[in-house]
Amino acid sequence: MSKDKQPVSRRQFLNYTLTGVGGFMAAGLIVSPLRMAIDPVLQKETNDGDFSNVQIAVDDITSEPQRVDWEISQQDGWYESDVTKSAWVFKNDNGDIVALSPICKHLGCVVSWEGSDDHPDKYYCPCHGGLYYKDGENVPGTPPPKGLDIYEQKVENGMLFLGKAVPREED
Repeated sequence: MSKDKQPVSRRQFLNYTLTGVGGFMAAGLIVSPLRMAIDPVLQKETNDGDFSNVQIAVDDITSEPQRVDWEISQQDGWYESDVTKSAWVFKNDNGDIVALSPICKHLGCVVSWEGSDDHPDKYYCPCHGGLYYKDGENVPGTPPPKGLDIYEQKVENGMLFLGKAVPREED
């Protein structure tokens, strides 16, 4: 009771061959764009933990907040660019250096130390009237829900180096 194999017709052979070749060609066309889409996700972040010299000597830092700007190289997928970063830097009452992000935690606007006429000696966000105390804590009753982020920092050879901005811990 054996079943006889039927021979493959010429039409079936050409159909199988063309389907196989077409499948290999389609796979070749799909693999390259797929790799381009996935590759940046699989790469490790190179800027994690990097510190940048912000070109300010520790001796030049006063108790009055001063804005410091510096540039970093940033890789975004395949695009590399220079990005300007900023921080408000001052020494607190203990003589410790404090470096705050100028980005408002409400809507991402840039805060200024000059404040407003009604609120001197506070960081002021012009977008919706947000206020922060000198230490970066938000003033209750104003729009920002949290205090300003604090930059990681280190001092080498009398110069200040800043890392990434870290959100404040929740109480």
